[in-house]
Amino acid sequence: MELVRGANTVVEGNSLRVAVTGATPGSVDLMVFQLGAGNKVRSDADFIFFNQPVSPEGAVRIGDGGVVDINVASVPADITMLSVAVSLDQNVAGALAAVANLGASIQTVGGTPISAPALGLTTERAAVLIEIYRRGDSWKIRNVSAGWDGGLADLVTAFGVSVDEEPAPVAADGIRTVPDEAKLSMVKREKLDLRKREVAKVLLTKGGNGIRARVILVIDKTGSMNKQYKTKVVHRVVERMIPVAIQLDDDGKLEPYLYAVGFHKLPEISVHEAESWSETYLHLRGKHGGFNYDAIGAVNREIPIMTEIVSGLNPGATPTLVLFFTDGGFSERREIAKLMRAASALPAFWQFVGIGKANYGVLEKLDDMDGRIVDNAGFFALDDIDTVSDAELYSRLLSEFPDWYKAAVAAGVTR
Repeated sequence: MELVRGANTVVEGNSLRVAVTGATPGSVDLMVFQLGAGNKVRSDADFIFFNQPVSPEGAVRIGDGGVVDINVASVPADITMLSVAVSLDQNVAGALAAVANLGASIQTVGGTPISAPALGLTTERAAVLIEIYRRGDSWKIRNVSAGWDGGLADLVTAFGVSVDEEPAPVAADGIRTVPDEAKLSMVKREKLDLRKREVAKVLLTKGGNGIRARVILVIDKTGSMNKQYKTKVVHRVVERMIPVAIQLDDDGKLEPYLYAVGFHKLPEISVHEAESWSETYLHLRGKHGGFNYDAIGAVNREIPIMTEIVSGLNPGATPTLVLFFTDGGFSERREIAKLMRAASALPAFWQFVGIGKANYGVLEKLDDMDGRIVDNAGFFALDDIDTVSDAELYSRLLSEFPDWYKAAVAAGVTR
């Protein structure tokens, strides 16, 4: 019997042997997770691998040659699932899709042999091959064939195994991953991965792959933005800016501000908290999440928020990318121009994005502004951000940043 991806069948008997083809110690490592509530391990002892080959009660045992022996009758009652997984060693380049004949075959005493080939893998460096899970008084097997581009760290974190926090790993194709991605569902991770690829593609094309930068997100909170908030356009802005932070920022987090006359500096945005963060903090008025939104007004005044960001920049420091979303205003044209000229000596590139049909004033003249050490700002308008593909959005958003970075390094503005 062959199980295609997503298919399942009943386990016959209590004893089964899982043989994983393609698993080679030091190249493709084999492991099993005993999972309980919330699909998490009870402790690190439920992580069975080459240095800890037997589960605490002896129900699961990894042997030589990629073989796992399991006695489901001995699996503790609070364990609901066994996940059999593989991961490329950190010194091995590429992805699991390149591993020949990767998959699992399952044999039970007196039962029909079951084959579960790894199907549909593309860029994953770690993946769950099969799940053996309880259904009432029985056990079933499912071909999962799904995983994580980030490799072992993301895999074990997803199942609740504690790991030492390390800098975001970089895959062979330059796409970065942060640990919090493991807390997303498979569907959300796949969507995020596609967006990260588009970000990485733009940076690679422009010679900006490898740049590390703070990423600050500024969003207009004025009354004219009512439609953008009501229809949750601003929520989707946050979602689409997170891949930029993952690719550029060491911790993959966005530093957000909302502004009107005044401004609020809000808690950082992590990838796995983006939806709850947006629901908590994206508002035009009232009190939410400990912030008084009425206190910062309802009309535009950009100088205070821009001055706040400038005050946090130090000459020659790590670069900062400011993503500034607004529907226009910018009435203090002379003051803004003066500030941008002074800010050109500081390590920040300001990417202004117009959302909604509006008069953007001085923003449309940034490229022609004289008196700057380096060209430190760009602007483009999107009448409807929801109609713009990720490829186009990230191309327009990031195409000038690598050029600024090279010029800023040459001028001693940043490092």
